[in-house]
Amino acid sequence: MSTLTIEREPLATDVSFSGSMLQVKLDDGRELAVPLDWFPRLHDGSPAARLNWRFIGHGEGIHWPDLDEDISVLGLLAGRRRGKRAA
Repeated sequence: MSTLTIEREPLATDVSFSGSMLQVKLDDGRELAVPLDWFPRLHDGSPAARLNWRFIGHGEGIHWPDLDEDISVLGLLAGRRRGKRAA
């Protein structure tokens, strides 16, 4: 007899910032840290605007209404970035 295994994508459970990094905790125990430079709107946003976030779905992504920014967990896991900031 085989057992049906339902696989699902990890979900974000918390978001924080440390220095120049965006940190996202996942429900499977992983913690991701990516440079804010990957997301110019977050990088250039005020600390207050960065702290004003909400989950998309049940943690499939994160939305910052003040910055008009959406980031998916799958995008973070794949290493996708919005682009490089102009020097």
